[in-house]
Amino acid sequence: MNKKPSWAVIRRLPRYFRHLRELEALGEKKISSGNLAARMGLTASQVRQDFNCFGGFGQQGYGYNVGDLKRSIAEILGIDKPRRAIIAGAGNLGRALIRNFSFPRYQVELVAAFDVDPCLIGQEISGVPVLALTELERYLLENAIDIGLLTLPREFVLPVAMRMVAGGVRGLWNFTSMDLHLDLPNIPVENVHFSESLMVLSYQLENNEGINREF
Repeated sequence: MNKKPSWAVIRRLPRYFRHLRELEALGEKKISSGNLAARMGLTASQVRQDFNCFGGFGQQGYGYNVGDLKRSIAEILGIDKPRRAIIAGAGNLGRALIRNFSFPRYQVELVAAFDVDPCLIGQEISGVPVLALTELERYLLENAIDIGLLTLPREFVLPVAMRMVAGGVRGLWNFTSMDLHLDLPNIPVENVHFSESLMVLSYQLENNEGINREF
């Protein structure tokens, strides 16, 4: 690796992976930095700069091997190794994620859900058992879990997050309305706010002209 990549570069890597996966599905074997940039709304220079943070990958005069580049990015992102996840909150959003998000595509196995609703406890959602939230500590004691998903009401987010961390969960994926920040440098937290994306879209509808769309 030539230099430590910025967060802007890290945030672009999943987009590269997604486009490369689509290209591979179409049977494409190679692609130039210019063509990849055009697909993503970037410049060829930006693509090359991003990849140079990790040593390059391409060959001058050839471009990039689609399959090799996809695998290299998967390795950088850590999605080339299996991880186990649980979800706290089996309400509407939690159930939608369990049923519709393709966890296996990213080497993540969602193994259990937790909730306080007696009507949900003991049920299965797409093969994922729903357990009582009171069983969280026991479950984590008996099972090594990498990722904890949070789809809880706001008032439960922090205490449940801390219970997960205390039980050995290594990272948190937070879909709640609360912006979760833990003073724990070894526990990454990814906050996902659909409302922010919608507001950005709304801004673009109002100010479509003159927006610099280069990332």
